[in-house]
Amino acid sequence: MPDSVLPRAPALLSDEEARAFIGTYPPVSPLAAAKDIGRLDPHLARFIALSPICFVSTANAEGKQDVTPRGDPPGSFKVLDEHTLAFPDRPGNNRLDTLRNLLENPEIALVFLLPGTNETARVAGTARFSTDKELLASMAVQGKAPLCAVVVAVRQAYFHCAKALLRSKLWTGEYALPKGTFPSISRMIGDQVGTTATEEEKARREALVEANYRDGLWARS
Repeated sequence: MPDSVLPRAPALLSDEEARAFIGTYPPVSPLAAAKDIGRLDPHLARFIALSPICFVSTANAEGKQDVTPRGDPPGSFKVLDEHTLAFPDRPGNNRLDTLRNLLENPEIALVFLLPGTNETARVAGTARFSTDKELLASMAVQGKAPLCAVVVAVRQAYFHCAKALLRSKLWTGEYALPKGTFPSISRMIGDQVGTTATEEEKARREALVEANYRDGLWARS
């Protein structure tokens, strides 16, 4: 396995050197150049309908980016037509990074994954919000509908090859780490922000996080 830490900071290319270096890559193959069909055909639509997770990329008006995972039971990501899809906004930590970014900059990109399948589906376009009751009701889980949905006008759509997921062995479990390798998320964030909580307070926070994971996946607590 490669070393995770270098003994020194890496040397960086200048802008001119980087442009020259990128120019040394082989030309894109005709099939790879043509595979962006710009619409959700039956293959992409079925993949997205079966997918339980996607990663959503947005940026604010200054171009500062954010990527967030969105997970749900299959069928929650809705292909409305060849050029439109929608996904629900489920309960979270209320930072609202994605939603606030989209208020400033509607550009959005998504990568959909299907467990056990090493290919992924990539979609990009522009987003708007919807509180349409019929749409939200179709996204309900355990009787809990989202407060809103993000509706994407699709500009780019294509399948991505399996190399990244094959290299990562994502579905084989080979790189899976045993439970307890990391402290709980509440303890790690507490360390990062410098809280001075007692052990009793840390345990109470852990219990609150676990309760939220158990009871707050689809209902806002």
